[in-house]
Amino acid sequence: METITLNKDIKVLYVTATAFSEGILAAHQTLHAKIPYTTERKYFGISRPGNNGNIVYRAAAEEITAGEAAALDCDMLILKKGKYISLMVFDYMKDLSSIDKAFQQLLSSPNLDPEGYCVEWYLTDKDLRCMIRLAE
Repeated sequence: METITLNKDIKVLYVTATAFSEGILAAHQTLHAKIPYTTERKYFGISRPGNNGNIVYRAAAEEITAGEAAALDCDMLILKKGKYISLMVFDYMKDLSSIDKAFQQLLSSPNLDPEGYCVEWYLTDKDLRCMIRLAE
């Protein structure tokens, strides 16, 4: 595990999955239909427990122009700047359970932000960084 720092907040627009984990792929497909892939934008999977205890998953993309979320009829949230505990997952499509295993390891870390999210930061089409914000 390593600690990384986000030096600024990241505004993201998102599509919420209909169910965890069955709806994740469809949420990403819906997002990418609205926002074609570009290397100028960061892409994420964002999850946390909802009010009923079920996991709420959001396929998300960085907002790169003001008002983009509203124009695309997407909701928005902010990934807060700060320190994040993280693990890299390489070639995740070969073993999707490796993402869950990474988060299980990260969730055992002390001092997690109780309002934070489990964040999958898609760095390439094969590699991602799993991360959770640490309390300040």
